[in-house]
Amino acid sequence: MTGQLTTVERAFELARSGSCNSVNDLRQRLRREGYDAVHIHLHGASINKQLVDLMHAAKG
Repeated sequence: MTGQLTTVERAFELARSGSCNSVNDLRQRLRREGYDAVHIHLHGASINKQLVDLMHAAKG
């Protein structure tokens, strides 16, 4: 195992960190970090809602 987080794990980590303001911002950040197929891994209402909720909670 390489020790690198999966796309979804890193997305949740970023959402909790408060460093992203939207799901689109989060997707762009993942692409800049070299994650592939972001649109596939982060597609769907359920995961998007979870990420938005985490980002809102991180902002207080």
